[in-house]
This record gives sequence, C-alpha cells and structure tokens, in this order.
Amino acid sequence: MASGKKDTVASDDFRIGRTKIADLPKVSLHDHLDGGLRPQTVLELADEVGLDLPADDAKSLEAWFSDHIDGGSLEDYLEKFDATVGVMQTREGLVRVAREFVEDLAADGVVYGEVRWAPEQHLTRGLSLDEVVDAVQEGIEEGEDAADARGHDIRVGQLLAAMRHTDNSRDIAELAVAWRGRGVVGFDLAGAEDGFLPSRHRAAFDYLAEQFFPTTVHAGEGAGLASIRSALIDGRALRLGHGVRIANDLDVVSREDEEVQVTFGDLARWVRDREITLELSPTSNLQSGAVTAWGDTMDAHPFDLLYQLDFSVTVNVDNRLMSATTLTRELGLLAQAFEYDLDDLEAFQLNAAAGAFLPVEEREELIEIISDGFQR
Repeated sequence: MASGKKDTVASDDFRIGRTKIADLPKVSLHDHLDGGLRPQTVLELADEVGLDLPADDAKSLEAWFSDHIDGGSLEDYLEKFDATVGVMQTREGLVRVAREFVEDLAADGVVYGEVRWAPEQHLTRGLSLDEVVDAVQEGIEEGEDAADARGHDIRVGQLLAAMRHTDNSRDIAELAVAWRGRGVVGFDLAGAEDGFLPSRHRAAFDYLAEQFFPTTVHAGEGAGLASIRSALIDGRALRLGHGVRIANDLDVVSREDEEVQVTFGDLARWVRDREITLELSPTSNLQSGAVTAWGDTMDAHPFDLLYQLDFSVTVNVDNRLMSATTLTRELGLLAQAFEYDLDDLEAFQLNAAAGAFLPVEEREELIEIISDGFQR
C-alpha cells in the first residue's frame, strides 16, 4: 500500500479504468501559496534577494524540501517554509509565485481553487499588508488569464491566514473583509497548532462573524479534539483545515468485512450532521504525524472511515512542494488504497464545491461543471 512518501507513478499516469485522473475537473480548498513554489523559481528568487539555500540546483532543492519530514511532527514539517517565505518578500516575487501557482493548479485539472497564505509573513522588505494582497491578486489574475489562453477555465480566490502564535489576527481579519469582492473569499487561522487554541483570537472571529465573513480554521492536525471544538465555537469555522483528528471522537465498536459500527461522540456527530467540511490532505497528514494514531500508510488513514460515515470529506494537497504531490496524485493514491471508483472521486469534488466560499449560485455552477466533466 502507498505510504506518505512520494510515489514512483507520475501524477498524470494515475487512472480509474481508462480515465486519467489528471483530466477530471477538481476543486482545491486547502493549498498553501508558500508551500507550492516551483524549485527553479525558489532558486531564481533567492539569487535576486541574496538568500542562501541548502541546494544550488532545482532537483536537489526539490529533494531537500520533500525529504526529512516523513513521520515527523507538524513543527518539523513547518520548518521548510523559511526558504519559500524568504523569497516572497518583494512585489515581483509575490506576483510571480501567485501566477505560477495558478498555472500549476490548472495543469492539475483544478477548475476552482482557494489559495491560503499569511500576509503578515511577507513584510520584511517594506511592503504593506495591502500591497502584498494586491501583488498576490495580480499574480492570480495573470495566472487565470494564462490558463484561459491555454483553454482551461479556472477561478482562484484568496484565503488570508492569521498566524495563531502572533497577535495580528484582528488586523488580518479587517484586511480580509476590506478585500471582500476583490479577490479574497475567506479567512484562515494557521501555524503551529498545539498550545494555540483559536480562543486566543476570539476578538478577530467575533469581528468576522459580525461581518458575515466565512472562516476556515486549521484544527485537528497538530492537536486534538479541544482544538477542533475551539475552532467551531470560538472560530465559527465553516470548514476545518485538515480536521482529521475528529476520528478521535469515534469509537469503533465492531468491524465485519467492509461494515464498521461506531459510536459517535457529540463533537463528531455535530461535525458530521452539520456537514462541516473536512479539508483532508492525506500525504501531508502522514508526513506531519497527524494520523500516527492510526498508522503510517495510506490505507491506514482514517479518510475512508470518515467517508463511509458520511462526513463531508474533501481531498487536498496542503503543500505541493513540501509533500511532493498534486491533487491528481492524492486522488490516485486514495483510489489505490481504498479501491475508489469515479463515483467516489466525484463525490469528493462535489463536497469541495459545496464547501467553497462562493455564493450559492456560483457553487451550483461549479457543481454542474464537475458533474459534466465526470460524465464526459
């Protein structure tokens, strides 16, 4: 069975029967801008700003990013971001990274994506919060235009993230609301999770609720049920960033063949019954240690348990560079591990479309695009 390590099968070779997964329309909800750079871009931007890197060629640098993280902790996983954030401190760097990010989404078959990033981490060379958001939006629009010129229609919205270990969440919340309708579609709380409950940022979440602005919160990745509970109560989260440890609130009573009987805790039942979207990232979850309690291989990931119990599961990459993956690859590995067919993969995309931070009319259009694409 597949593990969290990079598979030897090329992403565009994953198939369900005769259908190439790469050709299917996809929705990406949990994809970090600073985790999706091209290695060659990191090298070139680092040279421009005088940043030292651990490798001087793209192949070696790619290996450095994707190595040394399997079976580690979330904190170990996050250490790699110093290099990518370091080259994203100028307007030119941000525009380029955002443009290429959208082009790479389109190449992966994504028709709607939300890119999350933390503006407060990109101010070391004199840019303001407004200027960094404007630069990323310019790059996104350039990437959408480039994809359209190649015959691929894609739309990408920004999720502005506040870092949970700093005190800037209210400023970022106000920034996100100020950019509503101009490219920003939601708010996120990110960073090292354990010891930093969303309740520390209640003032920001109160403001967002007053403004009717949607939130997703990283929870249930580096910490457990208390973090998820705080994300829902204090953060009013409509989606959970990862949320995989909600499975800790399920007590497996019996297993017989493919039938599993479980007892739900109150928190798990609430998440399932309210259809709170789980932004699961299987490979990343294995690499960051989020699913250690269940095992260290893809077939041990609780993704399938949550899916069979009717949680609103979605499939995401988290960080394309650090996890050496694509959305096509994630879907392919899940299909191999759990024998999913096209109907299953379509269900994951429909869940993501339903959870997208879009007006209901646009979600319905997205659902139609997905359904038509899978029928073809």
